[in-house]
Amino acid sequence: MIERAQSSLVVVDVQQRLLPAISRGAAALERIALLVRAAAALGVPVVATEQYPRGLGHTVAEVGLDDADAAVVEKTFFDAIRAPAVRDALMATGRPRPVVCGFEAHVCVLQTVLGSLREGWRPVVVADAVGSRRRADHEAALARLRAEGATVATAEMVVFEWLGTAEDPAFSALLPAIRALGGEEGIE
Repeated sequence: MIERAQSSLVVVDVQQRLLPAISRGAAALERIALLVRAAAALGVPVVATEQYPRGLGHTVAEVGLDDADAAVVEKTFFDAIRAPAVRDALMATGRPRPVVCGFEAHVCVLQTVLGSLREGWRPVVVADAVGSRRRADHEAALARLRAEGATVATAEMVVFEWLGTAEDPAFSALLPAIRALGGEEGIE
């Protein structure tokens, strides 16, 4: 199970100049925003990274980081865990289960999840909330991460596991956003 008390949410490089190049980026963005909203509602810490924001811009507003009280960290390493500020922010949460979403699946997401494994953490990569410019890169990244020992889940799986019960007060608040998710045509 992906327990919320053990989880942090890591939003990797969902930036202004990168998003338009991502295959089916709108569907991934919708799921990233759901994860951020759920994290905020359930007290899951959020750490967001921005790869060279002077060139790629900042995190797109649709992600909803302002509502999640997220730590936003600039980086130049592809493996965000190699950036001391990111590693320190995640270590400070005391939670060994980073749930990773963002762009690009085969570069920064892949290397960040591998870095999490190197730290001895138990990362989850959210398959429908990560994206790449090309479908083949997305698929190869997920296959490699599975082989390396990362857990692969979907955004809806993560949210329902964080909730644990329909009696959680956040359930009714999150249900409309879950129901509003686009269909399979938006997922690679």
